[in-house]
Amino acid sequence: MSTNQKILVIDDEQDIVELISYNLTKEGYQVFTASNGKEGIKVAKEVNPDLIILDVMMPEMDGIEACRLMRSLPEFKHTFMVFLTARSEEYSEIAGFNVGADDYIAKPIKPRALMSRINAILRRNSSDSAHEVTDKLEILDLVIDRDSFLVYRGEEKITLAKKEFELLYLLASKPNKVFTREKILKSIWEDSVVVTNRTIDVHIRKLREKIGDNYVATVKGVGYKFYH
Repeated sequence: MSTNQKILVIDDEQDIVELISYNLTKEGYQVFTASNGKEGIKVAKEVNPDLIILDVMMPEMDGIEACRLMRSLPEFKHTFMVFLTARSEEYSEIAGFNVGADDYIAKPIKPRALMSRINAILRRNSSDSAHEVTDKLEILDLVIDRDSFLVYRGEEKITLAKKEFELLYLLASKPNKVFTREKILKSIWEDSVVVTNRTIDVHIRKLREKIGDNYVATVKGVGYKFYH
């Protein structure tokens, strides 16, 4: 398989970098590498990758800070970012999602399983592009524009991370409909990407912080819905 998609691997463990790079190259991806967060940002600006895999604990600049800084730059607003790390504590995972990660994978993981996760993430992006979705939702005082991945509340422009936007768009597309956690996981993260209910809760919390508490309601024990 050959692809023009580019993946940047940021990790200070050379053996991990070589293993991941070898398997990604076998899948047909163009692979670039960096050994710390600071260097990773520099390489990312040069090559504009479709997806970035990064560790948490690295010298000079850790992965959390690197991800946060890249998410603040317009050129990386829609770039997929995946943490691959030995830090499996809940607070580390939440910190990763808080700065805009699309997935958080704990080491060790078998190469085949990792490739499946990466392929699923990038396949979803290709599917979205192929359909050229141009929908714009206008609901309450929000305008949700899928062309620009931006949300407007009156004159205020609100920038959301990719998964936050997709979550808001899903809920707002059917006001007052209760979406179960299972439905949200399947719609936003797909069956092949393993995430937990906590992942949804973190994204809902971040969404509320950005757009306000008056739009998304929690239906206890079931899921979430958009007020209307």
